[in-house]
Amino acid sequence: MMRFPTFVLIPVFILGAVIQIGCDRVKKEPSGGPGGGQPGAAPGGTSTAGAKSLVEARKGFKTRLVRPAPAQEPVDEPPPKLFRTVKYDAPVGKLAAYLTPDPGDGKKHPAIVWITGGDCNSIGDVWTPAKPDNDQTAAAYRKAGIVMMVASLRGGNDNPGRREGFLGEVDDVLAAADFLARQAYVDPARIYLGGHSTGGTLALLVAECSDRFRAVFSFGPVEDVSGYGPDNVWTPFDFSNPRELELRSPGYWLGSIASPTFVFEGTAPPGNLSSLRAMARTSTNANVRFLAVRGANHFSLLAPVNRFVAQRVLKDDGPKCNLAFTEDEVNASLRK
Repeated sequence: MMRFPTFVLIPVFILGAVIQIGCDRVKKEPSGGPGGGQPGAAPGGTSTAGAKSLVEARKGFKTRLVRPAPAQEPVDEPPPKLFRTVKYDAPVGKLAAYLTPDPGDGKKHPAIVWITGGDCNSIGDVWTPAKPDNDQTAAAYRKAGIVMMVASLRGGNDNPGRREGFLGEVDDVLAAADFLARQAYVDPARIYLGGHSTGGTLALLVAECSDRFRAVFSFGPVEDVSGYGPDNVWTPFDFSNPRELELRSPGYWLGSIASPTFVFEGTAPPGNLSSLRAMARTSTNANVRFLAVRGANHFSLLAPVNRFVAQRVLKDDGPKCNLAFTEDEVNASLRK
């Protein structure tokens, strides 16, 4: 079953549960100066609790989950020539993912962890060809020969754990990268992260907690998760506590990002263009690029821009990430 949404900022969950989080897989902290940004600065410019980074802010925090969990469903079985279903070890137990099979050529390939939109804790059909104006499968990567891992997260499908909504899920994504790095046909130095919509928001939060990924591609995120509203499966936490929202909102922590990170959104509705522009205004971190895709919307940018990014990833084969592209180059991809 496809679980991807066809809407934006839309606008189901463990009553009164309190869970302590870690995010202990810390990165090398940026130390200000060029690219340092202002960790702890809110999307509107107001300081938060004064933490120097998202990693620091999350330490010891106990989230309160206030909504009952939705019914669980097993993952759909994929076509074996395109994906196999695997289980990866995460802090809450073994979680399901789709992984493209070994091509059998004896080579080490670049790879990407992809986080879907909507209910980003669950995965479904990412193999049926989609219309080019709404291709949420990110198939461009596997078609280019990039190993692709579509990861489910805690509480999604029939996974163990409880959904936390952009919090403990950060650690699940990092665990997925560790699993991917151990595959014989994956180059462990060339593992990327991508996500769309809610998955894009989570991808930004991962980048703010860790430099584990060679580069990060975030499509259509929000800067402040309060915009999603409290009544979605991916927002099961206590909305009355501002700290719950701050620790899940990437706009507060852009200065924490140390890996090359590219944020995309279309200029046409529907979309989260206001979030892209708000983050672009407040960020002083040279590691992050905000790219508006002219004439595209939240969905139609996916197919052409993912194709463009996939081709650049194939050429990014040096000892360090050399990815760099301009807004004009990204916009030109829509015409191809």
